[in-house]
Amino acid sequence: MAAKSMKIKDSFSDRIFLTIVYIFLGILTISVLYPLIYIVSSSLSSPAAVSSGRVWLLPVDFSLQGYKVVFKNPQIITGYTNSLIYTTFGTIISVSLTVLIAYPLSRKNFVGRNILMIFIVFTMLFYGGLIPTYLVVKELGMIDTRWSMIIPNAIAVWQVIIARTFFQSTISEELVEASEMDGCSDFRFLWSVVIPLSKPIIAVLILMYAVGQWNAYFDALIYLKSEALHPLQIVLRNIIILNTSSGGSIEASEMIARQQLADLMKFSLIVVASLPVLLIYPFVQKHFVKGMMIGSIKG
Repeated sequence: MAAKSMKIKDSFSDRIFLTIVYIFLGILTISVLYPLIYIVSSSLSSPAAVSSGRVWLLPVDFSLQGYKVVFKNPQIITGYTNSLIYTTFGTIISVSLTVLIAYPLSRKNFVGRNILMIFIVFTMLFYGGLIPTYLVVKELGMIDTRWSMIIPNAIAVWQVIIARTFFQSTISEELVEASEMDGCSDFRFLWSVVIPLSKPIIAVLILMYAVGQWNAYFDALIYLKSEALHPLQIVLRNIIILNTSSGGSIEASEMIARQQLADLMKFSLIVVASLPVLLIYPFVQKHFVKGMMIGSIKG
C-alpha cells in the first residue's frame, strides 16, 4: 500500500508572511498596470472627458478622435517611417559592431585586449563634449543626413561589457581549440558557432539598441535640419507644442476645444509612440530574461 502523502501545513507566522508578500506584490502590480490602463483609456475617451478628469479606469464617452487627428497629420507617417529606418538599420549596425568588438575582447589570446578595454571604459567616464562631437560629425559630412542618427552612437560601452562577459562565460577555450583543429577560420567560427550560441545576448542587445534608437530625439535636434528626416519623437513634440500654443486672437470656445484636443492627443501620442516597442518585446522576452542573468549563475 502506497504511503499516504502528508501535506505540511504552514505555521501561523508563515501565513502572515505570505499574506504580506501577496499584498505587497498586488500593490506593486497595480502601481505598474494602472498608469498603462489609464493612458490607453484616456486615449479612447472624448476630449471633454479627458480634460474634465472623468477618466479613471475605463474609457468615458468612447471616441477615436485623438487617433484620427494624430494619423491625419502627414508628418506622423513620415516620422514613423524615419524612426523605423533609424531603428532597423541602427540596431543592425550597432549589434554587429558590438559583437565584432566584444568577442575578440573575450578571448585570452587576443594581444592588448586589456589595454583596449581600458580605453573603451575610459569613454564612459570622460566625454569629449557636444561641440567637438558636432564638429566631427560635420567634418564627416553627416549633418542633415540619416547617418547622423546611426553612426555617432552606434556602439554603447555598457552593451560591449555585457556582451564580452557573455562570450567569456559561454564560449569555452576548448570549443575554440576544437574548431581550430578542424581548420575553422576565426570569422567562420564567429558566424557558425558563436552567433548561434549567443541568441540570449543578441536578443538583449537588439532590445536595448532598438529602444534607445526609437526614443532618440536629442541627436535629431542637433544634426537634422530637414523636417523630412525628423524621427517620430521630434514630430510628436512639434505636434504637441503647435496644438497647445495659441498664436493670435481666437475665441474662447475655440481655445477650450483646442486645449481639450491637445490633452487627448498627449495620451494618443504616447500609445502610438510606445506601440512598436510593446510589439517587439514579447518575441525577445525569453532570451532577454536569460541574457540579463549573465554572470549571476556560473556552471
